[in-house]
Amino acid sequence: MVVEDGTIAAVEETSEADSTDLILPAFVNAHTHLGDSIAKEAGAGLTLDELVAPPDGLKHRLLRAASDEELTAAMERSLRYMQQGGTGAFIEFREGGVPGVRALSRAVEGLDIESVVFGRESIAAMEESDGFGASGARDSEFGREREATRKAGKLFAIHAGERDAADIDPALSLAPDMLVHMVYAESDHLARLETTQTPVVVCPRSNLVTGVGLPPVRKLLDHTSVALGTDNVMLNSPSMFREMEFVSKLTEVSAREILRMATIAGADAVGLNCGLIEEGRDARLLILDGGTDNLAGARNPVRAVVRRAGVSDVKEVIM
Repeated sequence: MVVEDGTIAAVEETSEADSTDLILPAFVNAHTHLGDSIAKEAGAGLTLDELVAPPDGLKHRLLRAASDEELTAAMERSLRYMQQGGTGAFIEFREGGVPGVRALSRAVEGLDIESVVFGRESIAAMEESDGFGASGARDSEFGREREATRKAGKLFAIHAGERDAADIDPALSLAPDMLVHMVYAESDHLARLETTQTPVVVCPRSNLVTGVGLPPVRKLLDHTSVALGTDNVMLNSPSMFREMEFVSKLTEVSAREILRMATIAGADAVGLNCGLIEEGRDARLLILDGGTDNLAGARNPVRAVVRRAGVSDVKEVIM
């Protein structure tokens, strides 16, 4: 692989390679709530609404109580952990309006990780960021925010189908650029997804922890592009290794498809030029040492990456 000025210039065969390294695109974590880094493992035993529903779910109360310095420092820690684990880009639903967006900007400073940020709670937060991230059509109809986002030429994403199917059609009617969760997607919703080719982000570990069930990943993949996210740091570590393994061992989706969900699917959903090893793509790469005690002897490298690899196998992250 030839890299010039941060771009993959060529990928060529060679007969001289004797390395056990595994080279893959750096991960794209397609759904995060990094502000939750101030409240890891808080709220055990609470329902989904009690945990995260705006405006008074536990996470929102904790966010309001945190100082700007505490919030920024906590997010920076999570970002460093993500980068160490091979995440090269992430898509964030950022609470806290304009101040929340600016806090994340400060947390990212000095880190070589690419961000796509959806502001929440106000049109001003959208204007300060890369788009608007709606909580869900059960909380508001979001028509005004959708129109403002469209006029600004920015992205609009929305949670849908996390608790039940009732908010999926209203969400689809907003013509979003991306849907998150879709645990309760039914056949008519799948048909609409296929017609509109609206990308979906699934977060299965989060859905299991909150007790809402697991998304129909196989059915979603059969109808549209599906990316992978880790969701609330409050509930799960932002590790794409853990998310991939979880999906692989609980669904009938192939390891190769899951690796695409963790890389190119998220990149394509928001127009990033990474997530794939090919000429012209940004060289955001993850190199694993295939000779570690954990990976040595693996017969199928893709399955090994998806089901077995972890941070201890990371040799280098190239951003």
